[in-house]
Amino acid sequence: MSIEALPWTPPNTEDVEALPVGKWWDAVRAAPTVGERALKTLGDQNGAVIQDKHGPLYWLVPVGSASSWHLRQVRVLAELADEITYLGVPPASWTDGLRTHWRVPLSANRYLTDAERLWGALAEADRAEYGRAPEGRQLCYHCKLPTDEPIPVEAEEGRSDVGKITYACPPHAPLYSKRRARTLTSATATEHEGRR
Repeated sequence: MSIEALPWTPPNTEDVEALPVGKWWDAVRAAPTVGERALKTLGDQNGAVIQDKHGPLYWLVPVGSASSWHLRQVRVLAELADEITYLGVPPASWTDGLRTHWRVPLSANRYLTDAERLWGALAEADRAEYGRAPEGRQLCYHCKLPTDEPIPVEAEEGRSDVGKITYACPPHAPLYSKRRARTLTSATATEHEGRR
């Protein structure tokens, strides 16, 4: 089966085109840190994946298959009742470079990603990158506003709260160094201390 035989192929061969989600597919957007881990975890089970020039990854999934997901640094792009959401789709031939491109090229064998498998890979990546999600909303260390997606960060040196669990909202998390990934020893100590 050729790429032309798919139910949908990128119509534009010259540039990125904004196409509506919810017509042929929905899209799941993941920040680069979470997305890279999920991409590796899925391996050959990835469908087509777009990487935009700023780094986020977009998996194409069946329409309606990824509703009500709640993971840090992950967004589901789907058709809404009162508005249209668009995704920038590159030409099928754009498979590398610094521009928006197909990180996993679209083909007859790689079209839509199984949403359940994708959720599992993204959930695993979320835990690996950010640890266990705290219960309830947390205040962002930078803007002091509550966030439903707290990202653990290291506080600035010289402050009294260095070493304490500190969170930032997704827009401000890149301003801080990320907490070290858990090693087996620190994970065991965390479990022993009842903090999981």
